[in-house]
Amino acid sequence: MPTTEDSIKAALDLASVRSQFPSLAQTVNGHPAAFLDGPGGTQVPQRVIDAISDYLRHNNANTGGAYATSRRTDAMIAEARSAMADFLHCGADEVALGPNMTTLTFAISRAIGRDLKPGDEIVVTRLDHDANVSPWLAMAEDRGITVRWAEIHDQDCTLDMADLASKINSKTKLVAAGYASNAVGTINPVKEIVRLAHTAGALAYIDAVHYGPHGLIDVAALDCDFLACSTYKFFGPHMGVLFGKREHLKRLRPYKVRPNTNAIPNCWEWGTLNHECIAGIAACVEYIADLGRHHESSGNGTCGDGRLGRPSSEARPLPRRAAIEAAYAAIHEHESALLKRMIAGLVKIPHLKIYGITDPARFHERCATLAIRVEGHTPLELSSKLGDRGFFTWDGNYYALNLTEHLDVEKSGGFLRIGLVHYNTVEEVDRLLAALREIVSA
Repeated sequence: MPTTEDSIKAALDLASVRSQFPSLAQTVNGHPAAFLDGPGGTQVPQRVIDAISDYLRHNNANTGGAYATSRRTDAMIAEARSAMADFLHCGADEVALGPNMTTLTFAISRAIGRDLKPGDEIVVTRLDHDANVSPWLAMAEDRGITVRWAEIHDQDCTLDMADLASKINSKTKLVAAGYASNAVGTINPVKEIVRLAHTAGALAYIDAVHYGPHGLIDVAALDCDFLACSTYKFFGPHMGVLFGKREHLKRLRPYKVRPNTNAIPNCWEWGTLNHECIAGIAACVEYIADLGRHHESSGNGTCGDGRLGRPSSEARPLPRRAAIEAAYAAIHEHESALLKRMIAGLVKIPHLKIYGITDPARFHERCATLAIRVEGHTPLELSSKLGDRGFFTWDGNYYALNLTEHLDVEKSGGFLRIGLVHYNTVEEVDRLLAALREIVSA
């Protein structure tokens, strides 16, 4: 029978993956650093670092100029849009770039708010990151809009879909929901949420920031009106990206300075953008695509023509979108194996509680992101002691404030969050479990 380690090796060439991330070689107090802080921001491969450095070294300029470096900057931004269009499965003119998801969401919420009036309603959820809550609350307050809250099932931290459906009615103008919870890892049935919103004639705004490193995003299949994500959560630079259906980006009016108010998607971008970080966007998408190409050409999964395991010498290069799809198939397999091993170990630690789905038969409903508490130990204490041993984890609420308040853990420090991504290893999982057992039993 294959071991867990064998199955993980079959999913990904971890030696090749990890060799591309220079930060993973660090040590803390003589311990190998284990980056389990991915939900707060992932590490970046060398090619992203190189792309940013190369742009600053050779092409640093503003856009729209009649000279070489400006033209190369225009071309670089166009390529970043094209890469994100492949990543999201949309048109390049439906991709707007910004400093982060929060800023983009505040901006789009203001534009949507122009068309709303007292008596209109919007729906938000208790499970969401505050970046997909506060912008809508602020807009609702300014416009006199009623806010409805979709609740959760406390026992497994999943969205109560019956409650969500009951909050959507003919007055609903927008439903804002997360693709996956950044705190407890729950993956929401986003396609159904979009369907419920559209049935009522409402817009659907999806926060995919946390889902981005774990699962394939297909805005065409979801049929969502807007979707926001952050490239620094899937191995890229600190940037935000907004997808908006072309019809909405053309119809809505942004709050803009006058010279840049018409052409999409530029009219949804504010001020001079962070060009050097944008240079890293195409590089991070290409990293993911190459992960898929490597996976396919090595004989894992299906090749570009659907046949299993063609030798790499015969394999045609996969188009970028197909390669991204292949990459996420491998990522899912790898992370699922790590998740099963992590939860199997955590449930054996005395006085430890996992918030969220723990039934292996339902792991397809969650990411490899775990929120835990241990009786007699604060999340900060656990994170600090783990940090001294080289394990990078988070404590607190991670801006999922409505969730930590609802579960009554906010006043006592929130959760300890352990976040696994595809560059993590079974050895790191086992070392973390051993360290937690040692800390709890001391």
